[in-house]
Order: sequence, then C-alpha cells, then structure tokens
Amino acid sequence: MNPDVIITCAVTGDDTKVTKSPHCAVTPREIADTAIAAAKAGAAIVHIHVREPETGTFSMETKHYREVVKLIKESKTDVIINLTCGMGGYIVVGDNGLKDTPAPGSDFCSQEDRMRHVIDLCHEGLYRPDIATIDCGSLNFGDGNRAYISTPNYLRQGVQIARDLGVKPELEVFDTGNLWFVKQMMKEGLLNDPAMIQLCMGIPYGVPADTGHLLAMVNSLPSNTVWSSFAISRMQMPWVAQSILLGGHVRVGLEDNLYLSKGVYASNAQLVERARTIIEAMGAKVMTAADARERLKLG
Repeated sequence: MNPDVIITCAVTGDDTKVTKSPHCAVTPREIADTAIAAAKAGAAIVHIHVREPETGTFSMETKHYREVVKLIKESKTDVIINLTCGMGGYIVVGDNGLKDTPAPGSDFCSQEDRMRHVIDLCHEGLYRPDIATIDCGSLNFGDGNRAYISTPNYLRQGVQIARDLGVKPELEVFDTGNLWFVKQMMKEGLLNDPAMIQLCMGIPYGVPADTGHLLAMVNSLPSNTVWSSFAISRMQMPWVAQSILLGGHVRVGLEDNLYLSKGVYASNAQLVERARTIIEAMGAKVMTAADARERLKLG
C-alpha cells in the first residue's frame, strides 16, 4: 500500500459528453477556477485541456492554455500544472479506405504541433507548465472508425521535446503494449528518473478496468517510476482505493467521471474531496504540491 498519495485532478478533458454536466468548465476563467478549487480540496496536480469558449468544443490554441495557466499562477495557489498533449492524434477512417480517409472528425497532426502550446509557453517563459502528458500508443478509440495514432517515433520525438524544454513528461498508458514501449524508451535513455506513468483503465478499447489487468501492469513496472492509475465513470472512486492498495497514486476529475453518486453531478473539488476521504480512511496521507514536486524531481 502507498502511504503517501498524490491526487491528480483532470478537470475537463476534450469529450463533448462532459459539457452536459453543469460543472463542466469551458472558458479559460472557468477552467482555472475549477482547477484552483480542486487544488484547494487536495489535488497536488491539475491536468488541463482547454475548450473553445464560444462552443465548448476541444481546442489546441496556445492562447487558451496561456490564459488558464496565467490565472492559476496569479491566484498564488500552490499546484503542479500538467498540460495535455493528447490532442492531434485522432484519425477517423472512411469505409472505403483511402478514398474517404481521413474522414470528418480527424485532427491528426505532427507531434510537434500536438505540443505546440507547451513549446510556446516554455519559450515565452512566463507560464511554463510543470508536466506535459503524452498518450503512449495507438488504439481504437471507442466504437466506429475513430482511432488514436501515436507511433513509436512520434513518442520518441515527444519525450525528447519535453526533455529539451525541461518539462516532465507524464506517460499515459492505455494498454499493455503502450507500457511495453514506455519501458523501451526507458531502455533507450529517453526518460529521466523517475519516469511518471499514468495507467488509464476502462477506456474503450484499451485495457479493461479490472483488478487483474491493473495488477499485471503494476507488476511489470520498473522500480524507478512514479505511477498513478484511474478508471472512468462509476469505477473512478473504487479505483482510488485499488491504486493505493497496489502502491500507486490516484487521478479523479470530470474528464473521467461526471457523478458524485447516481444522477448527482459532481464538481472537481467534490471529486477530490471524496478521493481524499477514501485515502485518509485507508490510513494514507495526501501529498501537498510541494511534496509531489520533490517526489517527481520537478525543477
């Protein structure tokens, strides 16, 4: 069991389903405010996507990330800022091969463009993130014809960009093959110790959210890693306990689950508070942002 637990709060995500929640943050101000509230409730890390303020659809615009990070930093809230670099990997294929591929809904772009906002903010210097999340493999993303594409060379380039910028890469693992390649990058010396790994469970069609699969991946982790896991929807809170028992850290938030209980919409702060209750009831301690920085060896 892990006695000292980092809570990450994934505050909004990119899925349009999240917008049905009255607590879904859309504008930079709303995203910053919900991240600050989550930090005050006990989250050491906030994982941030941005949206187009007028429509609520996902965005890759640096200006929205800049505004969110600026507002969080100006609030003087001590929290580790983690920006997603997952957008730009979707390809929707047509039913007729290359004749109608890529189909509408595709956003596929280069690894550099997926990380453009992180590159821009680091070069500007004022609103650097601490962590950049990289999705570590390709998979069929839900039913239909949508896939997420992240090839070995894209991943190598992504972690090198993060390393050159002095930003910690968080490696999101959606299936066992993703973890296999993370270990390969460690062998190649592309990741500084400790590697930061997020095990993402229950997302169709990656690794299922069950104890056996999580245990198998945990048993395969190298010792020089800091790992966390989450499961989506109603499994979010059971996974808090599951992850701690196996020695890991936890992630909650509206990106992964909208509800506090059946039919009751949750805010990010409420989800963090619920996770904190579970952690402390198990006899563990919630780590502060300062504690987490030291554990992750953030600069």
